[in-house]
Amino acid sequence: MTANSPSPSSNSTVFSNRLEAGERLAQAVLAVVEAQTPTCDRDSEVTRRFVVYALPRGGIAVAAPIAEALHCPLDVIVAKKITRPENPELAMGAVTSNGDILWSTQALSFSAQHDELMLQARNRAQFQWEQLAPFSPQVDPAGAIALIVDDGIATGMTMAVAVQSLRAKNPAEIWICVPVAPSETLPHLQTWSDRVIVLATPHPFHSVSRFYQEFPQVEMEEAIDHLKKVSL
Repeated sequence: MTANSPSPSSNSTVFSNRLEAGERLAQAVLAVVEAQTPTCDRDSEVTRRFVVYALPRGGIAVAAPIAEALHCPLDVIVAKKITRPENPELAMGAVTSNGDILWSTQALSFSAQHDELMLQARNRAQFQWEQLAPFSPQVDPAGAIALIVDDGIATGMTMAVAVQSLRAKNPAEIWICVPVAPSETLPHLQTWSDRVIVLATPHPFHSVSRFYQEFPQVEMEEAIDHLKKVSL
């Protein structure tokens, strides 16, 4: 398993917004693709197939420029954190809309409440998937290089369960691509995937939103609009 090295950490890394972060991330992805393409294949019809998966809703705006740059489909994987009502920022685990579950080490002592919280998170994921599914190409990633994109990583729980879910569909490789992530998560990301592309790993981290000048909540209409544009 290999992973590219992220760019050096920076305390002053700031993205204007998700679209600008996606455009910069697309350039980094293309550089990796170009570097991995043998010279003999560049002038031939031998091409690798790519599929870009976004974690909605914030990841869709970042993923759209990457799918456009690779001329490939933009799909979605819906995953939600499993949290307690009194601490919604602390992820006990994560679940996808199709029922893949991953628990953190902090949730080893299972209880009936765990099941209830998991079902609540899965219901939220299923509801969001039902809204996005009509605009998702739902391609078969078997044999393709699948890129999973988000606007940033904090704990990594939703990214981890997304990788777990996608791995079952037998892509040739899975790449994790995000603009920003804590440096301490990189060993985990590299373990989960075949390649990691991260533009910056600032320290101290605190939150993803800290590294964006504009970080509004992405409304469903905007997310759907990005999916429509890429599919044109």
